[in-house]
Amino acid sequence: MLTYLARRIAVSIVVLFGIAVVSFLILHLVPGDPARIELGAHATPEAVARIRHELGLDQPFLRQFLTFLSNTVRGHLGDSITFNASVTETILNRLAPTAILVAYGLMLAMLCGIPMAIAAAVWRGGWLDNVIRLVSTFSFGMPPFWSGLMLSLLLGLELKLFPVSGYKSGLVGIFETMTLPAITLAFALLVIVVRNLRSSLIEVLGSDYVDAARARGFTERRIVVRHALRNSAIGTITILGSLFGYVISVMVLIEAVFQIPGVGILLIQAVQKRDYQLVQALALFAGAVVVFVGLFTDILHAAIDPRVRLAGRHE
Repeated sequence: MLTYLARRIAVSIVVLFGIAVVSFLILHLVPGDPARIELGAHATPEAVARIRHELGLDQPFLRQFLTFLSNTVRGHLGDSITFNASVTETILNRLAPTAILVAYGLMLAMLCGIPMAIAAAVWRGGWLDNVIRLVSTFSFGMPPFWSGLMLSLLLGLELKLFPVSGYKSGLVGIFETMTLPAITLAFALLVIVVRNLRSSLIEVLGSDYVDAARARGFTERRIVVRHALRNSAIGTITILGSLFGYVISVMVLIEAVFQIPGVGILLIQAVQKRDYQLVQALALFAGAVVVFVGLFTDILHAAIDPRVRLAGRHE
């Protein structure tokens, strides 16, 4: 287990270094002078020189990169010109709504997707299986911004069950303002949960140890819940972790539709205001989150399934 853990951490460090390089190159790949772009076409040469000095753009390229790595390790990612505050502080202030949205959406996707996958696997090939697969595929085919708008029109404006924009703290406020966005995110993730869990359940339900459990007189419910579901959920969790980048991209659209003051809409604002320090930091932050989630799911998979550790030894 320790060898497997060390290898996965080493790979993650290499990937994080690559993400840091790409994030650093954002400022240098942008056409034109980032300082002049931030200040506008009518900026004075003195003001442009001042911004270039603040961003470190007047230093040699290699020194800029080493300074960027050093500041990143220490958590100093520069200052946001748009918000007149530290980039790190700006991101942390917007983190709570995004984290709540992702957690809420994943919970709804699991609560809906797991029973649907079990029903589809147990009665595979029947009309219920076909309906569940059709519904899950349809939910995946709907663009998140479109499904969010439709939910806002139906549950928000027509039925007036939930507000269609904004964010409130507290348990009641979160339920009121984050339910529609969470349902929208769950719609996008439903097909991932249903399709992968259904396939794994069908495979496990046809295995020898399940046949042995049936021969010993165990009920079908006990076999599915206590044996098949436990083993099948491992792959679904791993796939969700590997697709966390997709979750982030969907989350950006959902926050824009519902005007949630999270990290996603912060990225949109930073791009619109051409706040390149903030864009650079957000790109690095998103990449790091994806890497850490992938590392966590790999470790969790290895802890649950010894075959993963054994396979890692023979690679």
